Amino acid sequence: MRVGRGALLLPLVLLAACTAGPSVRPGIVVNDGGDPGVSTSSAAPGPAPVPQLNQPNPGRSIWGPCGPEVLEAFPAPAKVDLACGKITGTLDSPYAPGRGGVRLQVLKAGTGPIPLVVVNEVDGLPGTVYAARLAELLPPELLARFSLVGIDRRGTGNSDAVRCVPEEVRFALLDADPRALDVEGLVDQARTAGQQCSIALESRLPAIDTWRTAADVESLRVALGMDRLHAIGHGEGSRVLAVYADRYRDRVGRMVFDGAPDPNEDAVVALEGVAAGADATFAAFADDCAKRACELGANARQAFSEVLNQAASAPLATDDLDLTPGLILRAVQTALADRAGWPALSKALADARGGNPTALAALVTPLVLESEEVPATFDATLVTRCNDTKSRLSTEALNAAAKDWNTRYPYFGALTAEWLAVCSPWPVPSHPVTTPTAPTAPPIVVLATATDPLTPLSGTERAAQQLTTATLITWQGTGHGALGHSPCATEAAQSFLLNATTPRDGTACPP
Repeated sequence: MRVGRGALLLPLVLLAACTAGPSVRPGIVVNDGGDPGVSTSSAAPGPAPVPQLNQPNPGRSIWGPCGPEVLEAFPAPAKVDLACGKITGTLDSPYAPGRGGVRLQVLKAGTGPIPLVVVNEVDGLPGTVYAARLAELLPPELLARFSLVGIDRRGTGNSDAVRCVPEEVRFALLDADPRALDVEGLVDQARTAGQQCSIALESRLPAIDTWRTAADVESLRVALGMDRLHAIGHGEGSRVLAVYADRYRDRVGRMVFDGAPDPNEDAVVALEGVAAGADATFAAFADDCAKRACELGANARQAFSEVLNQAASAPLATDDLDLTPGLILRAVQTALADRAGWPALSKALADARGGNPTALAALVTPLVLESEEVPATFDATLVTRCNDTKSRLSTEALNAAAKDWNTRYPYFGALTAEWLAVCSPWPVPSHPVTTPTAPTAPPIVVLATATDPLTPLSGTERAAQQLTTATLITWQGTGHGALGHSPCATEAAQSFLLNATTPRDGTACPP
C-alpha cells in the first residue's frame, strides 16, 4: 500500500443549484450530576414566537485575517469576504465536569450585520469551509442581512483536531470489503482503535460528542454578542442544533435544519434508513447516467460492480492510495451526495474501470490520509459517532444485520452496517444523543430531500415529528440537502430567516 506523506488539501464538494480504553485506564464514566449549561427559563411551556433579529452587542471583535491553516482548504479564492477567529469552549470531560478548555476555529463569510451560525456534519467539510461555500450559493438578499459563521466542531478541522487511530488500523477498518461480512475482524480492529484513542486522547476522549458540541455553539453565541442563536444545521449538524434547542431553550433564534438525521436512539433503525437511502440514490444516479449516455454506458450498476470486483482482486493503485472495495464504496457514497457532481462521478468510475483511479481516490483521501497540517476525518467521526450512540450489539445481532442489509441493499447495506460493528466495543457514552423535542422553541424549519444518501427522507420526517415546533418542507429532489439546491426550499428558508414567515408544514417543492 502506498500512502502519500505530503500535505493534503481537502477536496471541496461544490454545491450547485438544482431545478427544484486499555485495562489500566478507567472506563468512560457517566456524569450523573446536573447539567450546569442547561438554561432554566421560567416561561410556561409552549411554542415561542419567532424572535426578532437584533444586532450583536458591541464588544471586542473576535475577527481577523484568515491564516494559511484555514485558507489552504480553498483551492481557489473565496467569492465572499472572509474573516477568521478562535474562541474557547469548555472541554467538560466526565473526568472533570465543567472544566478544561478546547480551542475552536471559526470563520465569517460575508459582511451582513447579523451572525447566522452554520453547523456542518462531523464527517463532512470542516464547518468553516462549508459556511464559505454555502455563502457563495445563497441569495444576495440573505447575505445583505446575515453573515454566515462556520465553526469547526471539536476534534475536527482546526479545532483541536483528533488524531488517535494508527494509520494501519484506520486502513484495516476502511479497506475491508463490506461484502465479505467479516464482522468479527472489524470488531477486533475497532477495539484496537478505541484503545489507541483512549491512550492518545485520555480525558478528551469522552468529551468529543454532540452534547458538548452544542455547548460549543453556545460559547460561540456568547462570543458573537448575540442575544439569541440564529443558525443553519446541515445534515448531522442539525442534530447539534436540536440538542442546543433542548439545552438552551430561551436562547433559540431562527433555525433551519437542512437534512436532519433520524433521531431514533436505536442505531439499527436509524442506520437502516441510511442504507436504503444510499441505495436509492445510487439507483437514481444509474438512471441519470443512462439518460445522458454517460461514460459507464447503459448499465451503471454493472459497471460499478465491475470496478468493485477489480479492486477485490487487486487494489487500484494511485500515488497516494490503493483503492479497495471498502474505500471505493465510501468514495461513491460521498460523491452521490452532490447531485451536480454526478457527471464527474461517472467519469471517475469509468476512469477507474479503465485503469486510472486517481479521481475516485481523491473523493476518499480526506477520510483516510493525514498530514502534519490536515487530520484524517475518520478519527473525529469515529470518536463522535461512537460517543453519541448507546447501541451496543452482540456478535450475533451484528452478523444478522450485516447479512440482511447486504441482501436488501446490495450496494451500501453492508457498508452502513459496519458502523454498528465499529462502535460495538466502544465504552458506553456519558451523554448519548437522546431525542430532542425543544418544546418551547420558536418555529424551526426542517428541509428534507426525497432521495438523500446520508440523511434519508424517512429519518428527517421523524426528526421533524419529534421537534414540537418544527415545520417540514420536502424537496422532491436527489442529493444531500436542499438549501442552495432547490429554489423553492431556499426561498422558504430565506423568507423565514429574513421575514419570520413560517412556511406551511408539509410544503412540497418540485424536483
